[in-house]
Amino acid sequence: MVSDGSEAGIPNAVKILVAGGFGVGKTTMVGAVSEIAPMSTEELLTEAGVGVDDLAGIEDKKTTTVALDFGRITLSEKVILYLFGTPGQGRFWFMWDELAYGCLGAVVLADTRRLDTCFPSIDFFERRGIPFVIAVNRFPDAAGYEISELRDALDVSPDTPVVLCDARDRESAKEVLVTLVEYVLRKQPATSATM
Repeated sequence: MVSDGSEAGIPNAVKILVAGGFGVGKTTMVGAVSEIAPMSTEELLTEAGVGVDDLAGIEDKKTTTVALDFGRITLSEKVILYLFGTPGQGRFWFMWDELAYGCLGAVVLADTRRLDTCFPSIDFFERRGIPFVIAVNRFPDAAGYEISELRDALDVSPDTPVVLCDARDRESAKEVLVTLVEYVLRKQPATSATM
């Protein structure tokens, strides 16, 4: 969502989703890039998740997002991004439609150790016509792949940006967000006049 920017000096407020599978780094990315103390609904994993949450490849994970993450970053004096991190487990996907309402675009975080966990996010945004970029979070123990290999494995359209990132690093996360905003502006030229 972009505010109308009708008042001089008022920046455009842009709603962005940060999505992806369970444990890919959504909370970490929002926290790394937010200029305010991020709101997080992280809770400890419990016995209730045994057999429901797939911890393959992320066995050391101790917490999970149960509602959303929220942060804010000012990209320029004209653009402020409000970031909403989605929960990654399937049992929380019922919230995604509400979170997506009014968003300008999305970042789909991917983990090459469990690349299949990002497919539901890709499907969600493709079905709704919401522009998105794929940010492959580089975990230290994950194999490295070329962007072309990742694009083929993800089977996304040739114009969908696929970038590498480190969700822990503010500048890396910020570059992902800039890539998304630039992509949205290229796809929707009329929007660029308000930003």
